[in-house]
Amino acid sequence: MTTLFFIVVTVLALFAWLGLPATLRAFGLHPAYDGDLHTLPGGKALIITTSQATLGEGGKATGVFGSEMTAPYYEFLEAGMKVDVASIQGGAIPIEPDSFRWFLAAPSDKRYLKDAVFQAQVKASMKIDAIDFTQYDIIFLAGGWGAAYDLGTSTVLGQKITQAWAAGKVMGGVCHGPLGLLLATDVNGQPLVKGKHLTAVTNRQVKQLGITITPQHPERELRAAGALFESVSAALEPFANLTVVDGRLVTGQNQNAGVETAQKMLRASGGTVKNKTKT
Repeated sequence: MTTLFFIVVTVLALFAWLGLPATLRAFGLHPAYDGDLHTLPGGKALIITTSQATLGEGGKATGVFGSEMTAPYYEFLEAGMKVDVASIQGGAIPIEPDSFRWFLAAPSDKRYLKDAVFQAQVKASMKIDAIDFTQYDIIFLAGGWGAAYDLGTSTVLGQKITQAWAAGKVMGGVCHGPLGLLLATDVNGQPLVKGKHLTAVTNRQVKQLGITITPQHPERELRAAGALFESVSAALEPFANLTVVDGRLVTGQNQNAGVETAQKMLRASGGTVKNKTKT
């Protein structure tokens, strides 16, 4: 009986270990991307993240959601670009602990955990104040719950995105990242997002996950600023997936859109198609 019990427990444990990630992928988490892959050799990309490490003062640990930083990083790197990583305050970037759990981690997260070079960049990220955004072809705003605290309220970020937009650069991001567009303006001095088609985390997802403590919610804030907000729904909103392109502005609804958003930003930057195979 003891041996049989051990076998049953082992089989169930293996099923959970192997089956849960596959089940989540089947529902839509980190979907495989099978669209065009682009190359932009010699180009430069800047990934910007939050510096907020907790949900409120002394609250639960949070930060950037892992794949929302790692997925675009590797897409840009494999396109032949130089990729820099920055944050609102500079220094070590806080990463949402849950995003690296074995059943949630994306392939790009697993690659990051073996990549000493990338990890060194994350541990000593550049502070946005010292960066000339106009020197980059692509500016990508990574999300995660931490971004709801500082991306949308940083006047420095707003000013630098304004400058980059006026210089013709490609802008975008996923999840809570598009909050970083809120304080930017277009060449006419109007809010950059006003009249723009875009997407980000929905009010429904915020409600479903029960994380309403954050000071900003993407759909609410972006709509209030005049954005033409678009989204799709799933029974569980974190499994929804949408990427929206409006000229040089490319946005993804949540963590599932990281790869596709990066590839469409490469295309908007003049990248050339190298093949159509991506698993």
